[in-house]
Amino acid sequence: MVDAVDPGVVKSGAYKYEDGTRYIGEWNTKGQKHGMGHLLLPDGTRYDGCLAGGMCSGLGVMAFPDGAKYEGEFMQGWFHGHGVFWRADGMKFEGEFRGGRVWGLGLVTFSDSSNGFPRNEGFFQDCKMVRRKRCPEVVQRAQKVAYMARAQCQQV
Repeated sequence: MVDAVDPGVVKSGAYKYEDGTRYIGEWNTKGQKHGMGHLLLPDGTRYDGCLAGGMCSGLGVMAFPDGAKYEGEFMQGWFHGHGVFWRADGMKFEGEFRGGRVWGLGLVTFSDSSNGFPRNEGFFQDCKMVRRKRCPEVVQRAQKVAYMARAQCQQV
């Protein structure tokens, strides 16, 4: 995670790219997005959170134009670590992500607030459950990280 005062941050400002992407936030000496920022892509995808070397890294919130949303940890532009992903239809996954994919322990909750029968909790690999296992600690950590990402974005 990026500290409140990142030594790599040298200035703050806004820039609109030729493709319509807009960025408001902090920059490093190389002119890369670095520190806290708000990024709006031409398709309506919005990212609020930490960036490092021009990529989403650390805690952040990404909202998609179809209503889907991810709150949690990012690494080199990918969902990576603990977080919560909501699909546009209300289904959500709370747990671990690797390289932008559901990968690790977690829990699926459907739009009717059920977890399915048998319960969709366990180890997921490439978005598919491969082994059922109770993992309340991982789900709780994902919820906490999502809350911290949301709170961090509201402070800026």
